[in-house]
Amino acid sequence: MTAYDAPDTAPIWLDLMSSDPATVAPFYCELFGWEVEDPNPDLGNYQNFRRNGVRVAGLMPTMSPEAPADVWTIYLRADDIAARVAAVKEAGGQVFIGPHQVADLGHLAVLADPAGAVIGLWQPGTHRGFLTRGEPGTPYWFDTLSKAYESSKTFYSEAFGWEYDELTGEMNYAQVLIGGEVLAGIMQAESMLPPESPSFWQSYITVDDTAAVLDRAVELGGAVTMSATDTPYGILGSLADPFGANITVAVPPVR
Repeated sequence: MTAYDAPDTAPIWLDLMSSDPATVAPFYCELFGWEVEDPNPDLGNYQNFRRNGVRVAGLMPTMSPEAPADVWTIYLRADDIAARVAAVKEAGGQVFIGPHQVADLGHLAVLADPAGAVIGLWQPGTHRGFLTRGEPGTPYWFDTLSKAYESSKTFYSEAFGWEYDELTGEMNYAQVLIGGEVLAGIMQAESMLPPESPSFWQSYITVDDTAAVLDRAVELGGAVTMSATDTPYGILGSLADPFGANITVAVPPVR
């Protein structure tokens, strides 16, 4: 496994809010080789997925009929979550939840950037987030498809101190530099997304064979939302689980 210790403001965790956790958990376990912990009744029946005994992602039931369902959320590390929430508000973001303490595990907040993409914050306590990256069954990459590209770049620069290595072309893409390392991205998606689709953050899970994983997802009751595509950044594909939650999979490029 490739060890990963998220620096401040980098992606540290991802979880799924599901309308049917009991049914969807076996889907992801079969697809990615994950195991799932028992629900924790003291934490709203939250569960952690593990890969080879190491936590890689979370799963929770929908909290209320009004809450979004069947959606993955990415969390950025916030070593001082109160100060980060204040910076988010100052930069034009909207805070929906928190910050509040989650037992001894850490502190949580959930916000939306000015383009409307939802992102979480996590100040780790005993729960340190995912600790492996880039190996099969573990996170590989995170980026936001933004319908307000310039506004998104400005917001994350002001609120999180992000710097960018920008790739220009038919579709602009800003690689996010955190401590000099490329750890996330912002994609110009105004022309990609239909009018009814909001900006959003997406997670990529590392796999050995993108096409095979997409085929297996269909066999398990999911659907393919983007066929396996060979790109300079890996062989990418996207799928929806049986309840419609979308996630991207990737075979990383050979360096």
